[in-house]
Amino acid sequence: MIPTTRDQSLLGIYLNDHLAGAVVGANLARRLAASEREWTRVDVLDRLATELGEDRAALHDMMADLEVPVRRAKNWVGWSAERAGRLKLNGRIFLRSPLSRVLELEAMRFGVEGTAAAWRTLRIRAAADDRLDTDRLDSLIGRARAQVDELEELWLDAAAEVFGGHPG
Repeated sequence: MIPTTRDQSLLGIYLNDHLAGAVVGANLARRLAASEREWTRVDVLDRLATELGEDRAALHDMMADLEVPVRRAKNWVGWSAERAGRLKLNGRIFLRSPLSRVLELEAMRFGVEGTAAAWRTLRIRAAADDRLDTDRLDSLIGRARAQVDELEELWLDAAAEVFGGHPG
């Protein structure tokens, strides 16, 4: 099936929105890993930061395969939003708050769930568009599920450290 101009336009909007979100997520993941060098789970944060950067690149590659132009303005807005998110009130003015880890892990999880939705959407599209690699999409969907599970574990640990109690 050949996509219509309308389909291609909607796909372009959708994928550019997800690319902007992926830019935010990759930047947040790198910053969180760099800020949490003393945390016992920093190895997982480092790996997730790498994977989220790879996921952003994979989406960019698929957009090129689909001939969807990248809208740089949306990426800039996403980049700016991530920077502005650093200014949130978290109980401390100059030092990093333990609450920051909890909130940033929540934001990363939301981002990964959004990326997983984009992979599933592209997987649906792949049934009618042979420019998409279904095996690659299946792999990315599986990785996103694993990332969500890992972020849940990290979040539980961080929340238990900040608010008391035991994770799980």
